[in-house]
Amino acid sequence: MLTIFSAIGGLILSPLVGGLLTGFDRRITARLQSRIGPPLLQPFYDILKLLGKQPLVTNAWLVFSAYVTLISSALSLLLFFMGGDLLLLFFVLTVGAVFQVVGAVCVPSPYSNVGAQRELLLMLAYEPILILVFVGFAMCTGSFSIAAVFQLDQPLLLKMPLLFLALGYALTIKLRKSPFDIAASHHGHQELVRGVQTEYSGPYLALIEIAHWLDLVLILGLCAMFWHTSVVGMAVLVGASLFTEILIDNITARLTWQWMVQKKSLLLGMGLALVNLLWLYVA
Repeated sequence: MLTIFSAIGGLILSPLVGGLLTGFDRRITARLQSRIGPPLLQPFYDILKLLGKQPLVTNAWLVFSAYVTLISSALSLLLFFMGGDLLLLFFVLTVGAVFQVVGAVCVPSPYSNVGAQRELLLMLAYEPILILVFVGFAMCTGSFSIAAVFQLDQPLLLKMPLLFLALGYALTIKLRKSPFDIAASHHGHQELVRGVQTEYSGPYLALIEIAHWLDLVLILGLCAMFWHTSVVGMAVLVGASLFTEILIDNITARLTWQWMVQKKSLLLGMGLALVNLLWLYVA
């Protein structure tokens, strides 16, 4: 019961943490671009503004997809806090991504449809890498359980350095950071500014944004698992991972989907993961 209540408490606090991290992302991005940037609490102001708008949709599937996306992100994060199964977490998280695509293709908008196709390509690029990373966890612990990771005496980063790099690569795609922001970019210089989220507005767009905050917390939690033996080590690893993602987002130009899927994902990301898995198998 203590684990369940702790997990629920963590889930309740996660939107607050995710919003603050998003505000921190915006401030650091602004400073890297020689701007002052918005207030740290600006993401919360944006969500409150969206929640106060009149709900307008062109298709009922958009409403359903927004709720399923949020529920999927919340359940996957709850599984993480409860120390559940990594494979179950992966499939629950994938449901949210799939329903974002479903919501985008159910409307007659060319921008939304192209964004949905690109979102599928993003999934094709990062999901195989995530699976290989979870296989690495299982090879080190003998189980896909998250709780089993915290029973180890040594940090996983010492055994899985290449898998950590592969995870960072996959998470850059998942967070839609440059050079992989081809499906739902926040930047105005892209030809598809919101892509897969073009038709979402008002409170339903707020649900999508909150789901993104939960995904950010989950992603950083996965990074923290690589140094589970020390709270300070986990904080340093999470901070370094987040800052690296922000830095990469600001110093790289967007890739084409062919380059991302065929060269970067298959050769670089999966290559690093497979080499580390071979190392674990031989050791």
